[in-house]
Amino acid sequence: MSKSELAAKAGVSRNTLMNWCKPYQKELEAMGLGPNAKVLPPNVVQFLANKLCLDV
Repeated sequence: MSKSELAAKAGVSRNTLMNWCKPYQKELEAMGLGPNAKVLPPNVVQFLANKLCLDV
């Protein structure tokens, strides 16, 4: 899933989604998510859905 797709499911812009992710940056990097990644691996999507209370 792309960052834009996840943002659309959350009903926010991609920039807002990335601002929401800032507190979890170290955890996301540990999962292998780079700062310029356009596609989110399934484990990252699940992590963000749980942390941000998103219905994916």
